[in-house]
Amino acid sequence: MNVLFIDGQAVSAASGETLPVYSPVTGEAYAEIARGDALDIDRAVRAARAALAGPWGQLSATERGRLLVRIGLAVLANIDELAAIEAQDTGKPLALARKDIEALARYFEFYGGAADKVHGDVIPYLPGYTVNVVREPCGVVGHIIPWNYPAQMLGRTLGPALAMGNTSVVKPAEDACMTSLRVAQLAADAGLPAGVLNIVTGYGKEAGAALAAHPGINLITFTGSPAVGAAIQAAAAANYVKCVLELGGKCPQVVFADADLDKAVPVIVGAIVQNAGQTCSAGSRVLIQRDIYDQVVERVAERFRQVRVGLPDTSPDCGPIITRAQFLRVNAFIDDCKASGLTVLAEGEMAHDLPQAGYYVRPTFFGPVPRDHRLAHEEVFGPVLAALPFDDEDDAVALANGTDYGLVAAVWTENGARQQRMAKRLEGGQVFINCYGAGGGVELPFGGIRKSGHGREKGFHALDEFSVTKTVVSHHL
Repeated sequence: MNVLFIDGQAVSAASGETLPVYSPVTGEAYAEIARGDALDIDRAVRAARAALAGPWGQLSATERGRLLVRIGLAVLANIDELAAIEAQDTGKPLALARKDIEALARYFEFYGGAADKVHGDVIPYLPGYTVNVVREPCGVVGHIIPWNYPAQMLGRTLGPALAMGNTSVVKPAEDACMTSLRVAQLAADAGLPAGVLNIVTGYGKEAGAALAAHPGINLITFTGSPAVGAAIQAAAAANYVKCVLELGGKCPQVVFADADLDKAVPVIVGAIVQNAGQTCSAGSRVLIQRDIYDQVVERVAERFRQVRVGLPDTSPDCGPIITRAQFLRVNAFIDDCKASGLTVLAEGEMAHDLPQAGYYVRPTFFGPVPRDHRLAHEEVFGPVLAALPFDDEDDAVALANGTDYGLVAAVWTENGARQQRMAKRLEGGQVFINCYGAGGGVELPFGGIRKSGHGREKGFHALDEFSVTKTVVSHHL
C-alpha cells in the first residue's frame, strides 16, 4: 500500500518516495508505504478544510451517526481481512488482532449512536435575555497515532472527531499503518465524503512534525512517548492549537493481604504480557502488602513461567515487539536490570521455532525492586514486571503515586471501605477494583495526569474534547 489517501483518492507521495515496512515476526521487509512529507500534509489539510465547507458540513448529527454506523458495519464485514493485516503489520497474535478490529468497529458504532445525543444548555440570565450554549466541531483534527494498537487508536480518535462533525488528517505510525489505509477506503465506500478522512503515511520527523505545526489544524491528538508529546505540544502552541495527549504510564496493581489471589494472579500476569507489554496502561508494577509478599510473588512467578512467546498464528501469550528500536530498548532495559543486581523471579518460555531475526523478547519478572531503581518508575513498554512490597495503606498510596505518571491503577482487596479510600487517593485517570482493564471499555473515559498527558478519550467525555462551546445571547426586549 505505497499510497496516501487524500481527498477520497489513493495518491502517491508528492516526492514519489517510499519506505520499507518490516515484519516484527521475521525482521525482514515485506512491503512499502508512501513517504509523505509537509507537501502531502498540506494537501490533506486543504482537503479536510474544503470538506468542512462541503456536504459534510451540512449533514445533521443523525446523518453523521448513521454514516459512522455504516463504517462500523463495513469493518465487521471485512474483519478477517483487517485482522490479518493488523497481525502481519504488528506481529500480535491473530486472536488479539481480531479483538482489536472488533474494538475498531465498536468505536464507530458507539460514536455513531452518540452523534445526536450531544445537547446544548440554556442558562437562566437577566430579564429579557435568552442564553443558549451549543457545541460545535473544532474544525480540522490532526491525529498522530501509535504503532502498538493502530486499529483501535484509529477508532478511538476518529470516532468522536467525526461524530462531532470535524474532518481529519491521520498520520499513522510508519511501523504499523496498513490497517488505517484499508479502513479509509472502506469508509469512502460506505459513503464518507471526500476530504473528511485523509491518511498521510511517513516518518514522524517529517509528516508528523508537519501536521503538528500546520496552521490549518484546529486540534491535535497524539498517543506516544512523553518526549514526542512535548515536542508536538510545543509545535501546536505556535498556532494556539489545543492538544489531547496520552503519553504512557507506570501503572500499579496494589495487592492487599485480604485479596482474592485466585482472581488477582491471572489478571496481574495478563495485564503485563498482553500485546507483549506494549500497552500504555500495562500493569507494570505489582505492589504487594509485606505480610503476603512471598506468597504472591511465588504464585505470580509460577504463572509467569507459563507465559509462551511464539509466532502470531500459534495463539501465543506474547508475540514479538512491534519495532526493532523498541526491541533493542526492552532487551537493553532487561540486561541493565540484571546487571544492577535485581533478582529474576521468573521468565516466560520462548518457542523453539522463532525466526532468529524476529523481535522477540523473553517476558521477565523482577523483585523485590528497590523504590529508587529505574524499573520502579520508568516505563519499559515491554513484558517486564516489577514487584515491590509495601507496609500499610498509606505506604501503598505513596508508592503507587510515586512516579511521574498517572494513568491507570488497580486495587485488590475484599475490604469495601478500603476499596473506596484507595480509589479516591490513587492518582490517575482510571482506577479498577478487583479487576483490570475491564475489556477495553470503549464507553469508559480514558486519559492521564502529569507525564501521562492530559485530555480524555473514549466515552462521552471525548465528545467534549473534539468540540467547542459557543454561547448565544439573545436580547428580546
